[in-house]
Amino acid sequence: MCRPPPTLGTVAPTMRFKSVEGRWVIAATVLGSGIAFLDGSVVTTALPEIRNTFGAGLTGQQWVVSGYLLTLGSLLVVGGSLGDRFGRCKMFVIGLAGFAITSMLCGIAPSIEVLIGARIAQGIAAALLVPGSLSILSSVFHPDDRAAAIGAWSGLAGAATAIGPFLGGWLIDAVSWRWIFLINLPLGAAAIVIARRWVPETRSGDRKAPIDVSGAITLSLGLAGIVYALIEGPAGGWPTAAVVAMIVGLISLAAFAVIEARSTAPMVPLSLFRSRNFAGANAATFVVWGAIGAVFFLLTLRLQLDLGYSALEAGAATLPVTVLMMAFAARSGQVAQRIGTRLPMTIGPLVAALAFALFTRIRPGDSYLTDVFPAILVFGGGLVITVAPLTATVLAAVDDQRSGISSAINNAVARVASLLSIAVLPALSGIADEPAGTLGAGYARAMWICAGLSVFGGAICYATIRSLPVTGRRLSAAD
Repeated sequence: MCRPPPTLGTVAPTMRFKSVEGRWVIAATVLGSGIAFLDGSVVTTALPEIRNTFGAGLTGQQWVVSGYLLTLGSLLVVGGSLGDRFGRCKMFVIGLAGFAITSMLCGIAPSIEVLIGARIAQGIAAALLVPGSLSILSSVFHPDDRAAAIGAWSGLAGAATAIGPFLGGWLIDAVSWRWIFLINLPLGAAAIVIARRWVPETRSGDRKAPIDVSGAITLSLGLAGIVYALIEGPAGGWPTAAVVAMIVGLISLAAFAVIEARSTAPMVPLSLFRSRNFAGANAATFVVWGAIGAVFFLLTLRLQLDLGYSALEAGAATLPVTVLMMAFAARSGQVAQRIGTRLPMTIGPLVAALAFALFTRIRPGDSYLTDVFPAILVFGGGLVITVAPLTATVLAAVDDQRSGISSAINNAVARVASLLSIAVLPALSGIADEPAGTLGAGYARAMWICAGLSVFGGAICYATIRSLPVTGRRLSAAD
């Protein structure tokens, strides 16, 4: 299915960043993970049109976003484990094929219910390909070039997330919102072709070890119950079903923790969190990416619903973030390789918090150049400083044999954080109580909450991250 390794077992990490082979591997992983990240952001731009097509309210729109994040976040770790065990490139390609098929189902959905179901299935496929993309880089690139490769991946994949609203806006205005899903078919096919030609197969772990099915079930059930309660509860005055879902969700998550602690082959090895850097980076990821996910969701809606932007205009508004990520993310990874990751991981979230504070000033009638654009530039700068060093810290905190599972855990933390923030913030900030078709005063309150979360994330990094170069020794449990 993919290039065979030069020897049996795990490929020695000797690939160079500037080699032809290295550039094609980065292209495959960026293109594959990019379409998954893109679908996490592009859909937000289409929500007003999806609402008009199906007559969906705010709750239905939340589920179009949250259904995807739910299965993606809860199964990412399973996908990472399968890649480590059966082949990272193999799982990556299988995930790409599944993502293309489910994207087609989203594109032809006849109702909001079918669309939500297809989005849930799409998240399952994405859970196979996303952790594989990053673990491939960690397992094949030489340690001296790993930070640069991760930086390039972070910048280009992050750019895919940021360009999503722009691309989606163009497709929505020019053709139909359905094409934001259908475009994944040729992109997925291209990624599969490149991966099969250039990406060497790598794996680690015992292929006969049992898969942690009970862990996957309890994690998925726990997240599903809590998200259902947080979305449906405030909108319906907390009916019995929402209360029961919350209780079931909390019990399931508690059971998940117990199962992982006792399992001989856990889906989430709790021993990884003995590393101070690994635990700190994931705690910061949860806080900061919760804020970022909510900001992308709410800002795009604010521009369209309250400022009257078209889908294309709303998407183009965030394009500077894409430009900054593509231009400077790889450089950010190289700087972190020299000076260590603690400083950029502390400063980056603070810069993002400043951007979120500036976003509170965006009101109907404001000018893009004087009110929106400056905040977008600051936001992009915060992402450039933060993304590559944080990702490199997570991978540097574990050995190469567990790169897939560590990448999956970090990605899962980020997606779950976005999932929960999108579910909680509309009710917490008062947006859910505003008239249909507007975010009202609740928008500014939500942005202030996101700014506070981002500041907290920077504080976590300062307190927990050891400033070791990412190419240094792997951290032990005592670090």
